[in-house]
Amino acid sequence: MPKLTSQQHEQYQEKGFIAPIDALTKTEADEVKNEIEFIEKKWPNELNGLGRNYVHLISPIFDKVVHNSKILDAVESIIGKNILACGTTLFIKNPDEKGFVSFHQDAKYIGLEPHNWVTAWIAITDTNEKNGCMRMWTGTHKNDLKNHIEKFDNNEGNLLTRGQTVENVPLEETEPVILNAGQMSLHHPRIVHGSGVNLSKERRIGFVIQSYIGSNVTQVLGKMYVQQARGEDSFNYHEHVARPKVTMGQNDNNVRKIANEELSKIFYKDLNKKGKY
Repeated sequence: MPKLTSQQHEQYQEKGFIAPIDALTKTEADEVKNEIEFIEKKWPNELNGLGRNYVHLISPIFDKVVHNSKILDAVESIIGKNILACGTTLFIKNPDEKGFVSFHQDAKYIGLEPHNWVTAWIAITDTNEKNGCMRMWTGTHKNDLKNHIEKFDNNEGNLLTRGQTVENVPLEETEPVILNAGQMSLHHPRIVHGSGVNLSKERRIGFVIQSYIGSNVTQVLGKMYVQQARGEDSFNYHEHVARPKVTMGQNDNNVRKIANEELSKIFYKDLNKKGKY
């Protein structure tokens, strides 16, 4: 896909997100799904809990998604040509489980400033209202960050670290982000969004690049590990790491574990309690 159209730019500025955007082919999406299942079978628990993060550091297939030119063209239209990939997260909702994502704002706890960054949410399986697609509270990115209640209710199915929740979100003002496998949405750091429980009989998988940041964006709460996705980095605020050549290579996995330890410090800064993620 070429860079964003003027109409898509208007949608992003007005609503705080863009969707749908064609990103991967169905074959490429299936390749990611198969890689997830391969890792889950051969290395059980490696993608559970905190291990769902920085997954692009342990798989060439996941890494290829992060550096996909169609995705980067769209991202460049928003944050400029000097792009760093500073994280990935798998959001998997299995059928007959209670997994949901409470309404929240990405910028609240992640420590990336200024907000010259964007999150790419890529559907690896079809994503709809029945299986728990995201819902966006449109326009909320234009305002200051809202108060979040930290519920730490992972045992009840919340897929967020602290169970962070913006309460009293008017559902009638939210929009569902319905995507076919291979399509993506791009959303602003400050937009309030969340997703419900998977009520279908099929697994729902989201591959999230969280996030693409401009090289001028620093981390005010801790340390992040990045890859140069496009352009150059003249600021050098972050630790640059290599791209993986094999799945679950020992050195790559060691780097991923260190990166996740640092990420956990950011997520739970100034707290004694930790959640599952």
